[in-house]
Amino acid sequence: MDLAAELKKLQQNLEKNFNTLPLATKPTDLVHGEGDPQAAVMLIGEGPGYYESVQRRPFVGRSGKLLRKTLNEINLSAEKVWISNIIKVRPPDNRDPTPKEIAAFRPYLNQEIELINPEIIITLGRFSMAKFLPEVKISQVHGRLHKVQWKQKSFYVLPMYHPAAALRSTQMAESFLADFQKVPKILIWLKEQQEIAKTKQKVEEALF
Repeated sequence: MDLAAELKKLQQNLEKNFNTLPLATKPTDLVHGEGDPQAAVMLIGEGPGYYESVQRRPFVGRSGKLLRKTLNEINLSAEKVWISNIIKVRPPDNRDPTPKEIAAFRPYLNQEIELINPEIIITLGRFSMAKFLPEVKISQVHGRLHKVQWKQKSFYVLPMYHPAAALRSTQMAESFLADFQKVPKILIWLKEQQEIAKTKQKVEEALF
């Protein structure tokens, strides 16, 4: 499967149906995900802000610059991950997305996740976290790896504060940086788990 082509097709379908979506008044209101289609890490934020809506790219404003700087510091550049949002259009005055807006964009985000098929999803902020962990508070679970069942698949979710929150609070900024510094170790651990699973499968095939 040509993942880049499939993602492009998904984005074109979203633009074609813009008039069925809340907030969108024209196709160019939409801000699509970007990055490496074969990324092991997918980051999901809440929604585009002003600069994102102008450039039509996710996380390019002040919070986006912090996110990209932090990714570089752990040797995981923005080009090596996939970055997206819960909703694809900027809400008025950067307000929180409504449940109706989140629901309207959900099918497209679901398809995006299925195509990328990441090893780990980093949720940025409480709205993206709630997609996978709806009953928890971000202050209690940020930086902790969770194994979740989603659409009959099992994968890992790492909730984090949104970088915009890190810009507003020194304490959250420290937590944001500390949580991201765990990512390289988590990726090594995930690779080790995959190797263990492969070895186990080979042993079972040989014995049974």
